[in-house]
Amino acid sequence: MGVREIVNQNAKNGTLVISHPACLAHDMGEGHPERPDRLRAIERVLESEAFQMLARDAAPRADLAAIARVHPQDYIEAIRAAAPKEGLIALDADTSMSAGSFEAALRAAGGAVFAVDEVMGGKVRNAFVSTRPPGHHAEIATPMGFCFFNNAAIAARHAQAAHGAEHVAIMDFDVHHGNGTQHIFWDDA
Repeated sequence: MGVREIVNQNAKNGTLVISHPACLAHDMGEGHPERPDRLRAIERVLESEAFQMLARDAAPRADLAAIARVHPQDYIEAIRAAAPKEGLIALDADTSMSAGSFEAALRAAGGAVFAVDEVMGGKVRNAFVSTRPPGHHAEIATPMGFCFFNNAAIAARHAQAAHGAEHVAIMDFDVHHGNGTQHIFWDDA
């Protein structure tokens, strides 16, 4: 089965692609590996003819209550306050914020929550969230490794709280270990 056949089958089963242009406004600085070009490359592929039949929607802003299921309110507020009006501010050696970073982070977390709602609500069979910044390194109260909010953890906690999911499997296929996700769920086993 070729790519076109797989994509056509997924479209029939209800695959939803979730993205938002605000995620392109998150800038970590010249030459940083986590940059808007990564998302643009994914979007170019998703805009190709083979993927035209997939449903699409815009990532909403995450409700702060959904983020607070994982991150303390004072941490959320500290991340919001850290975003500069212009230029960049370094939060650690790997993680910087620009004026568009907080909005992008809200959209990335919101896209993950929206995907859970659409799948768990039976509206689609599966979803692909094409947003940034990433999240799997974000600790409970520490930004790290290009990440501010742990989007996978926020989505999992939302599935549990809003949809009654007892068990959630998180498959992280990044080349780097998702330390934040591991630590957030360490005591859940």
